[in-house]
Amino acid sequence: MPQSRRMIEIMDTTLRDGEQTSGVSFSASEKLTIAQLLLTEVKVDRIEIASARVSEGEFDAVKKITKWAKAKGLLNKVEVLTFVDGDVSVQWMIRAGAKVMNLLTKGSLNHLTHQLKKKPEEHFSDVAGVLALAKKKGLEANVYLEDWSNGMRHSRDYVFQYLDFLVTQPLKRIMLPDTLGVLTPAEVYDYVSEIVKRYPGIHFDFHAHNDYDLGTANVLEGVKAGAHGLHLTINGMGERAGNAPLASAIAVINDFMPNVKTGVVEKSLYTVSKLVEAFSGFRIPVNKPVVGENVFTQTAGIHADGDKKNKLYFSDLMPERFGRQRKYALGKTSGKANIENNLAQLGIELSDHDLKKVTQRIIELGDRKEVVTQADLPYIISDVLDSNTIEEKVRIENYVLTHAKNLNPSVTLQICMNGEFFEEQAQGDGQYDAFMNALKKVYKQKKIELPLLTDYAVRIPPGGKSDALCETIITWREHNNKEFKTRGLDSDQTVSAIKATQKMLNIIPHP
Repeated sequence: MPQSRRMIEIMDTTLRDGEQTSGVSFSASEKLTIAQLLLTEVKVDRIEIASARVSEGEFDAVKKITKWAKAKGLLNKVEVLTFVDGDVSVQWMIRAGAKVMNLLTKGSLNHLTHQLKKKPEEHFSDVAGVLALAKKKGLEANVYLEDWSNGMRHSRDYVFQYLDFLVTQPLKRIMLPDTLGVLTPAEVYDYVSEIVKRYPGIHFDFHAHNDYDLGTANVLEGVKAGAHGLHLTINGMGERAGNAPLASAIAVINDFMPNVKTGVVEKSLYTVSKLVEAFSGFRIPVNKPVVGENVFTQTAGIHADGDKKNKLYFSDLMPERFGRQRKYALGKTSGKANIENNLAQLGIELSDHDLKKVTQRIIELGDRKEVVTQADLPYIISDVLDSNTIEEKVRIENYVLTHAKNLNPSVTLQICMNGEFFEEQAQGDGQYDAFMNALKKVYKQKKIELPLLTDYAVRIPPGGKSDALCETIITWREHNNKEFKTRGLDSDQTVSAIKATQKMLNIIPHP
């Protein structure tokens, strides 16, 4: 390991560039929570939290964040995108309590000519005026070269003319964005290295977009070329195809760049990723590197077997680094090792003969596109082996569900518990609520308290057909705060929920 490692600054722009994801808008309190996590738990170096002049809501969010950051001594880590607009953005910054402005300027002759309709010297003069005012007002300034990537491709003389001017100005960093995500990794390396060598002593950030799915690769090349900072977003959020994702970039730097380091805490990446998913409604693809649900799940049986024997399918990208665990999926490609790993977690042992039978049944279910979970294994074992390994002590024998206009839904329920039959009636706010109310009456007679229902999720296949199978997944919390999930499958949503509930009844202890 080298004695000296180069530190790369990480600026997270989820709250500014990431919020430009179509359909995403964070509330002021959500922005504050994400900002706090990024700076105190994930420990990025800087955060870009908003664009100046956007809305009153944006202004209020910035004020909340700057007030908190000032109290924590972190105000110099909070940045706002501003514009070449005389004193308008500067005054907005001052009112919002922000101290670091990221000035958006033109990094290509094409943008300058057709959007601003100005000559380079006119633009430089306008930029100089804003930077001088920012300095006078005690603000720190960084400068974006918007469309810099196309500027390097098509108007290099303009880019270097502009950089020659900028290095004479009162600024801290110059930011080089691949605004449209059009660069190849080779171009990123060539362009960044040329600029860094030409202007030694100037801090350059690289800002990648992901339109060709090259965001992470381009980040790697930008760092190799000598970039001093990177702009990233949680879950790769951002306009169009998004920005280079924070988690992927950090994993790549840590594993493939021994001479480079960041201050980011890997174990916090998954937590903040899930929080942003919840706040934004922007769902993480299951196969997204590092933070996707399937990333540390082995499906093929040969992989599970290799992991058991000598961790043959492990890599440096270990789930524990990110506060996650390896899983072994159950489906048509499951082998004996996959199922053994899941059974071991349940404390169940089977003979080789019985294990073959269970494996075959899971493969059959997978062929029918059934989703098999670890919680289903005891029932599959009971069904396949016709044994008492998992005894079904509780059966819901019969029920009648009624729902009429202007009347509360009602249920008549018959249940068999350890050979004893019970029948109850109840009403509720919905059919399943009425069912649960009747069930609670039965269990009250037995002086058994049911687990608390904490989450109820319903999924149907895409296409919207009315006869599609409906999957209901219910999360239960026992009195010792341990949570578990059960699943039911049926074409009727209420029936699928009842099937999931019956599985719960056979998991909990009975006197």
